[in-house]
Amino acid sequence: MTETMRTSRTESDRALKAKHRAMWALGDYPAVATEVIGELGTILVAACEVGPGDHVLDIAAGSGNAAIPAALTGADVVASDLTPELFADGRARAAARGADVEWMEADAEDLPFADARFDVVLSCVGIMFAPHHQDAADELVRVCRPGGRIGLISWTPEGFIGQMFATMKPFAPAPPPGAQPPPLWGNVDHVRGLLGERVTDVTARRQTVRVDRFATPEAWLEYFKAKYGPTIAVYRSLAAEPGRVADLDRALLTFAAGFAGDGGAMEWEYLLLTARRT
Repeated sequence: MTETMRTSRTESDRALKAKHRAMWALGDYPAVATEVIGELGTILVAACEVGPGDHVLDIAAGSGNAAIPAALTGADVVASDLTPELFADGRARAAARGADVEWMEADAEDLPFADARFDVVLSCVGIMFAPHHQDAADELVRVCRPGGRIGLISWTPEGFIGQMFATMKPFAPAPPPGAQPPPLWGNVDHVRGLLGERVTDVTARRQTVRVDRFATPEAWLEYFKAKYGPTIAVYRSLAAEPGRVADLDRALLTFAAGFAGDGGAMEWEYLLLTARRT
């Protein structure tokens, strides 16, 4: 690769990361993490058997959905994220619960930590949104000590969030070259391929989180249009095309209606994967 090509890639990656940071700062992701899927962080911490004295890294931690319950076990926890705008809410919630968490801005694809630094490395619907999956997986494995635990919760392609992204795709700007779809992290074969022989004792199971926050598909859509960064970003890209906005509204309402049960409750599927660093 020539120096010009390296510089071009670096510049394009920098621009892409800036776009991702801005997207997750839109709306109110901390509200989504606590009001809609708050239990997922505790589930992941329990699956990783986090306990007192563990050195834990939560990658793409957001406002600390997993980092805070990890710290409450007595672990020494670093919460890293590309979007530090999310940390203010996390710090406030951690303080309210008496959790001691270190917050650090960091790119999941280029973590500022030494090799084998952590006993447990986890990510709760976070690392899956890093655009270059292999780069992120390599960093995740690198910072975990030999024998350490790795834990991931990721939305599946077939589940609610995976299908939401599939529904929005025809309306969204084309992704940059090399960027991979986030829900691939919810495919166990894909994740096994990313981690390779660097891990052992892999366990993976599909589970669901019950979401009963929304009485109707319309209530869900208005909430996600106001609070969920990826949804907000797609609608903003269509701001000059009211017809397309209306089409997207209809597509998302039809999609959500297919998942809604009694009283509007939905089951959102995710992949829970744990492993040990070889």
